[in-house]
Amino acid sequence: KLTDNPADELVAVLNANRTAHKSSSLADNPGLACIALQYIKAYQGDCEAVGESDAKKPPDSEFAQTFSPNCRVDASTLSPITGRFLGCQSKYVQPSEAFSMLIKNEKSLEILYNKNQTEIGAAVTGTDGGAPYFWCVLLSNGKHNSSFVLEDGVAKISRPGCFSGANDDCSGANVSSPFGHKWVYAVTAFIAVGYAFGL
Repeated sequence: KLTDNPADELVAVLNANRTAHKSSSLADNPGLACIALQYIKAYQGDCEAVGESDAKKPPDSEFAQTFSPNCRVDASTLSPITGRFLGCQSKYVQPSEAFSMLIKNEKSLEILYNKNQTEIGAAVTGTDGGAPYFWCVLLSNGKHNSSFVLEDGVAKISRPGCFSGANDDCSGANVSSPFGHKWVYAVTAFIAVGYAFGL
């Protein structure tokens, strides 16, 4: 089990919060998580576009037309996206702190705790390996093992960034990566801009 993937760690934090609230854990779906990474990349590094306007919010048509092919997810297995959490910040923070940025109000908690949610996918990336740092979580009510199915059974790894469920070590690709734990612990302050919404 890899420990240097902050997207996996964020999923663990979210699931721990759900189970503490008497909701079941969500299945970590790498196909859905890869799509979350594509969702981030649609913002083209524009941190200010997160929560300020919908100018760069990807249209739903992008899920089938662009995100799925980029991830090698079989488009016929796409399930409804029943929750989206997106945040951006100028400094990298640990997943537990990212949770507080993404889940910031009662509406966010209602989406997270919704008992109809079944699957989760999380992604985190910095533009060209650096700031700003985007975090995205997508939720679905799809049927486990039959939604967001990868065409060859293996998640397509794309850089920069990483996503949950892919057995991918973010700090392994670049020894100077800010996802390394020593760098993470050195961060003492951050500026957060977050936006959470549900469909």
